[in-house]
Amino acid sequence: MAVLNIRSLAIRMMCAISFSLLLCAQTAEQKSAGGLSQDEVLRIAKEVQKQIGTLPLYGVFDDIHFGIKGRSVILRGEASRPTLKSSAENVVKKIEGVETVDNEIEVLPLSPNDDRIRAGVYARIYGNQVLRRYTSNRGGSARWSSLTRRTMGITNDPPTGYHAIHIIVKNGNVTLKGVVDNSGDSAIAEMQANSTPGVFRVDNDLYIANSGKKE
Repeated sequence: MAVLNIRSLAIRMMCAISFSLLLCAQTAEQKSAGGLSQDEVLRIAKEVQKQIGTLPLYGVFDDIHFGIKGRSVILRGEASRPTLKSSAENVVKKIEGVETVDNEIEVLPLSPNDDRIRAGVYARIYGNQVLRRYTSNRGGSARWSSLTRRTMGITNDPPTGYHAIHIIVKNGNVTLKGVVDNSGDSAIAEMQANSTPGVFRVDNDLYIANSGKKE
């Protein structure tokens, strides 16, 4: 499966999760009080996904998902930089039909050790011959010597391009999120992360494309 197909699957899965939150929360009483139709929910969900997914600050070290309840959007997940949390809220607020945004995104700690772990796990996963197809960032290695990255770390200058595997680091603990083709690739990604110096624990939350399940 090509990277673009994986990305599409990831988007559909995210939207499906959001819809399930909505359907559990939006009762007939809420609908009669001015709630949204399912078509309106679909439109808002697609727009939320688009706006967050195209944020310049949203990258491989972040994971944002959302739910919809009535005319409110609930943002959850982890952001490696504080500005991403506020940027996500700002773009979602502007979507037609959204009245309020409940921003529950966690801002990850600013830690030199976590920054080193992000760089190490990224290099081991996307430098792996089997896993490198999960990014569009084929020429990204040239940017490792950028001034920002040398002085402020990879968190402030993350690799660009699409990445199917997101790397969430908090206090030395790593969580892998995203979608891969098969269980073998999932196992390799976990092994590569586990072998990175300084990593305390790895939680593998990757979805398998041909099963729609986590490993």
